[in-house]
Amino acid sequence: MSATQSPSADSEPQDKEARLKTYLREKADEGELYFKSKFIADDVDLSPKEIGALMVKLSKSATDLDIEKWSYTSATTWRVQPA
Repeated sequence: MSATQSPSADSEPQDKEARLKTYLREKADEGELYFKSKFIADDVDLSPKEIGALMVKLSKSATDLDIEKWSYTSATTWRVQPA
């Protein structure tokens, strides 16, 4: 890592998984969150396919969020709430 790439506490998380998890945590603080990947893709700067893959991973590893595949109608709907 060069001296110009030092991380800042105010910078957006560079890791895709961390960026998605941060977004979900913020939205789930307001209560249950239901969404389809294609509708949050721009918010987290990820493709719907990337979000889907990360959601499966997070559903198994995130201890502070309760994540489940909720339904499927033309795309998976995810349900997220604080654990």
